[in-house]
Amino acid sequence: MQSIRHWLRARLRHALVVRRRVRGVDVMLDNTRPDIDSRQVLERLAAALDLIDRYTPHYGRHLRRDFSGFLVQRYPCRGAYFLETRQCLVELTFCVHPTIGVPEIAATILHEAMHARLHALGFPVEMQDRARQERFCRRAEIEFGRLVPGGEPVVARALQTLQLEDAEVAPEIDWRIAQQRMDQADRDASAS
Repeated sequence: MQSIRHWLRARLRHALVVRRRVRGVDVMLDNTRPDIDSRQVLERLAAALDLIDRYTPHYGRHLRRDFSGFLVQRYPCRGAYFLETRQCLVELTFCVHPTIGVPEIAATILHEAMHARLHALGFPVEMQDRARQERFCRRAEIEFGRLVPGGEPVVARALQTLQLEDAEVAPEIDWRIAQQRMDQADRDASAS
């Protein structure tokens, strides 16, 4: 009986995942939050890709080669690059948060694209010198933020990060605690 319930839950989750092609890139949207409009997520993702293509077209071309697609779902950080699938994750609530501008979403995508670019060039993703990789990604964010209208928050955040010590630029994350915080945020959102 338990295995049937598990199978049914998995089939239902699979049915709820939205698959689209956005600006020439495959997107898989796993919207587990009824308070979030999937159309808005896809629109802001498209707008972010438009900014990258307009202001840093070389990065737009690279990310289309280096990413297999996008995954948008709840996750304990803004973005991630998954080496195994070559997907760029963009966090669901970050993508639609009212205080987050489209340039910040684009900068997150660009940051993860730099990780993918390094991997495509043969650099190991789990390099011992992770801080160096993070700084490389932040410099691309600064380049983008200085070109795009409304990019000031992107530049400020990236410059602030570049001033940190190596251990703070690429901190070790306790994913268990991060998951607990995310789960609590979801419970709080569903309660309101």
